[in-house]
Amino acid sequence: RPDPPSVAVPVGMAARILHRLRHARASEGGREERAHGGSEAEDFPESSELEDDTEGLSTRLSGTLSFTSHEEEEDEEEEDGAGEALGELPQPTGATAGAEDGGRCWGRCAAPRGSSTLGGTQAMWGPTAERPGSSLLTRQLQELWRKSRGSLAPQRLLFEVTSASVVSERSSKYVLYTIYLIRSGRFDKAPAAIARRYSDFERLNRRLRCRFGCDMAGVAFPRKRLRRNFTAETIAKRSRAFEQFLSHLHSIAEIRRSPEFLEFFFLQDLRAAQRLTCTGMYREALATWANAYRLQDRLGVCSSGRFLLTLAGLAVCHQELDELGEAHGCCEQALQLLEAQGSHPLLGPFLQAHIHLAWKVGKDKRRSEARLQDLREAGPPLQQQPTLKECLIKEPLE
Repeated sequence: RPDPPSVAVPVGMAARILHRLRHARASEGGREERAHGGSEAEDFPESSELEDDTEGLSTRLSGTLSFTSHEEEEDEEEEDGAGEALGELPQPTGATAGAEDGGRCWGRCAAPRGSSTLGGTQAMWGPTAERPGSSLLTRQLQELWRKSRGSLAPQRLLFEVTSASVVSERSSKYVLYTIYLIRSGRFDKAPAAIARRYSDFERLNRRLRCRFGCDMAGVAFPRKRLRRNFTAETIAKRSRAFEQFLSHLHSIAEIRRSPEFLEFFFLQDLRAAQRLTCTGMYREALATWANAYRLQDRLGVCSSGRFLLTLAGLAVCHQELDELGEAHGCCEQALQLLEAQGSHPLLGPFLQAHIHLAWKVGKDKRRSEARLQDLREAGPPLQQQPTLKECLIKEPLE
């Protein structure tokens, strides 16, 4: 007798999700023991070595990763991917290459029109290709989902490579990976994304190993290759390895707070936004400042000097584009962060900008005027201080 109609679920994906749910429950006790042992317990990884999760490689090859390439022959040597191995991850062989971790990105990153999807194939399962037992797996997943909805899951930061494109320049050819920073358990209206190549990851790995030798001993890094750097399968495996690499680094408290790790994400955006602002390209600069803002917000560094500089960039660009309400809001947020600080190089410029903008948009400016008066009495004349725009342009970003 045929099964009642239901939504088809890939058996490999469902089994993978069920395995992770069981493993998460079983590992709760282990994390408690590690916490009592004196070491800081983190959500992941489960072991010191990053898993080369190739069980679902076919899923990523069938559409969960967008891949753009204009090259048919892909055996050329990659400029930043050739050399000796560094912390090689295990490679899949034969039938061991199965479905990638599809639990959180089923078809979310379909290839855009005009680009080739990795592997050149479509998804293997669908409503017209149901497998025996898929109805049971669907009901089991639905039941587990209903049970887990009432529990509060800890918020984590996920790193997902959503696309990869082959870039050819005059003297080099490389793959550019786009990585999204996603907060689990929350919906982000605007994504925070970076685009990095293999050499950027390798530089981060080298810097962290120099400073955190013991902590980095168990962190694996995808090996370099001499050939076939631009094949769809190599890019899919390397994308997964980069996700694991960043997740493992973020799970180590000392590393995720380090300047080396943080600046890997937003320093390039800050430099680009500063250059655009200096040349008067305020609309382009505004988008770059905004992405740097979101990156720092996801990484939890919203009280640093870099974040204040980002707010200054947003305020200046909004003001130059005659978006005075948004500029006023950025100044207010910066002054709230500077509330507990008696002196800061950006405090005077932010106060002056806030007073001017509050007068323009009809907001209360008395508190800022009082703070500005106190600052004037306690220090040198404010006429000698630069404006917010001058501070932004002159700030060195190294």
